[in-house]
Amino acid sequence: MLDRYFWGSVNRISPEAPVPVVDVVEESTRLGGAANVANNIASLGGIPVMVGVIGDDQNGKNILGIVEEMKFPTSGMITDSSRPTTLKTRVIANHQHVVRIDHEVKVDIDGSIQKKILDAMKHQIKTLDGIILEDYNKGVLTKQLIKDTIALANEYGKIIAVDPKFNNFFEYQEVTVFKPNKKETEEALGRRLHSMNDIESAGRDLLQRLRARNVLLTLGERGMVLIERKGPMTHIPTAARKVADVSGAGDTVVSTLTMALAAGSDIREAATLANYAGGIVCGEVGIAPVARKVLYETVLEQSNHAATE
Repeated sequence: MLDRYFWGSVNRISPEAPVPVVDVVEESTRLGGAANVANNIASLGGIPVMVGVIGDDQNGKNILGIVEEMKFPTSGMITDSSRPTTLKTRVIANHQHVVRIDHEVKVDIDGSIQKKILDAMKHQIKTLDGIILEDYNKGVLTKQLIKDTIALANEYGKIIAVDPKFNNFFEYQEVTVFKPNKKETEEALGRRLHSMNDIESAGRDLLQRLRARNVLLTLGERGMVLIERKGPMTHIPTAARKVADVSGAGDTVVSTLTMALAAGSDIREAATLANYAGGIVCGEVGIAPVARKVLYETVLEQSNHAATE
């Protein structure tokens, strides 16, 4: 996806309708969607291998240009002329979101494009430490492609981290970490999660139904809960000091989590680092990757603060 931003200020209400008039002072474009996951991986010192779909259009060319400028591998980026590149346009005024406009097609990609994506995965699989399946309900991660990708990853013993959405929620069988948020979990299981007991019960249900090794359930201002197949529930309180914008926080969390696991962290260490990283990006307006130095300094600062209390 490509993220486009209009930055400006609001000083009056339109005479045509009761809506704010934004005086634009700056425009910018950034990598969005799974490309933002790649951006986070690179920012943390990893090498992202992007596998996905862009359209045969100017927005697709813009994504390729940014990716090539950042020197990311592009061999897994498949052009599908039957659909546009997903574009999200955000209007931000006075440091607040005013509106978001989406240009996209959400139908499933056809069999030929699925085969190209799987072939790209097979070509790269021996060189990878982990695979992140980042689902946005845009039609790229089809049921068959999810099944084939997970089978391939498990065959080669690779880390598999999943950031799911509702449509294919229960298709992600036998993965390393399944990372839904509270709302997605409530919708998928058809019940409300009020207490920590409710949350743990839901997490255990997901572990069983998905045969996952770990479930990391994000709770917004309440932080995260890690439920391990062979361990207790661990509540990780939020590390966010201020919340300016939650856009892209899920991308940062799953990127940091997978990078930490690939570097040798255990699941609790990885989840704790991911929690810190998510807190950092929530303090920024607009989607931006977490910097390794900032993450290190934040962990050090908050650990020292906790030690003196």
